[in-house]
Amino acid sequence: MSAADAFVELVRIMERLRAPGGCPWDREQTSQSIKPYVIEEAYEVAEAIEDNDVDELRAELGDLLLQIVFHAQLAREQGLFTVEDVIRGIRDKMIRRHPHVFGDAEAHTADEVLRNWARIKAEERKDKGDASVLAGVPRALPGLLRAHRLGEKAGRVGFDWDMPADVLEKVREELDELQAAMQLGDAKDVEAELGDVLFALTSLGRHLDIHAEDALQRANDRFIRRFRYIEERLAERQQQIDTVDADEMNRLWEEAKTRT
Repeated sequence: MSAADAFVELVRIMERLRAPGGCPWDREQTSQSIKPYVIEEAYEVAEAIEDNDVDELRAELGDLLLQIVFHAQLAREQGLFTVEDVIRGIRDKMIRRHPHVFGDAEAHTADEVLRNWARIKAEERKDKGDASVLAGVPRALPGLLRAHRLGEKAGRVGFDWDMPADVLEKVREELDELQAAMQLGDAKDVEAELGDVLFALTSLGRHLDIHAEDALQRANDRFIRRFRYIEERLAERQQQIDTVDADEMNRLWEEAKTRT
């Protein structure tokens, strides 16, 4: 079966599930009710990539594709657009944004491609009434990832630091401002300064070719492994974690760091 045939079959399956006599659960859904699943499936795709699990990646990509087909079917039923419109839209966009492949523009490096891409997107935004360089970064993104994308977009037009050391100095500056706000005790200022520290850290990660979101998730995973190590060692001694003093937990934590 070709990719086109397989996709058409999936669309037909969704049509049947939504039709009279189809699945009661599927027939009750709206774009709002299934919106969380789009995000969940996207994260599961990302997790499969992170785990380098090819079989899981294949399965999760299928789940994500199903969400696209589901939303397109709901829109078709309301007379808004069809899945064919979705495909044509992304097809036209990819051709339009790759004039060095499908037109007569030139781009010989990845940086040149990105500059062309940014210029074309800016022209598209003018048609939508938003010409900001920062347009198109969804508020629904996780905070660290959103900060990375905003800094990335600003950097493409020259609003950026030159070297990682410069960004590190900015991080130190923001930490000093956070400390000053903490001493004054104004909760709103403390929150604002903490946000500035986090934003600066995402910029540092970007200059080090590290996504702050990925770095934090890996730190979360390390924390889980090490904390569970403490729990396992205490369980071997038949001790409850909430009865152990901080010094012993810190000792086990340092031990865990050498093993996990």
